[in-house]
Amino acid sequence: MSENPHVVTKTASTSVTETSRRLLELLEHAGATVFAIIDQAAAARTVGQDLRETILVLFGNPAAGTPVMAAQPLAALDLPLRILIWDDNGTTRVSYLDPAALADRYGVDSELLGKLGAVHVLSDKLAAAAA
Repeated sequence: MSENPHVVTKTASTSVTETSRRLLELLEHAGATVFAIIDQAAAARTVGQDLRETILVLFGNPAAGTPVMAAQPLAALDLPLRILIWDDNGTTRVSYLDPAALADRYGVDSELLGKLGAVHVLSDKLAAAAA
């Protein structure tokens, strides 16, 4: 697994499928909008290729993301937020772009990014799901 200073990766103690299910449950409970669920391994199979279990979930809260995009329109390239749940040789990983990277990329004021930081709490809950 390559290191990227803008990507946070945590380990979940449940399968990719169970971790994905738990993420959707947490998002629903938080009142977030799920924009897409992409099963990238299933997509690979449609073209005869194999890919480890890999599920990408795009989600957000328009109340948190809209002010960021209003201030810096190009930040919409990285919004809504995304969490990647993937199999790393039998270990489930949960990865996402640290919202602080938006400040670096687009000059977004850190105060505007405050609500997007909830992704850290969400990923902590996923990592502790079976603990």
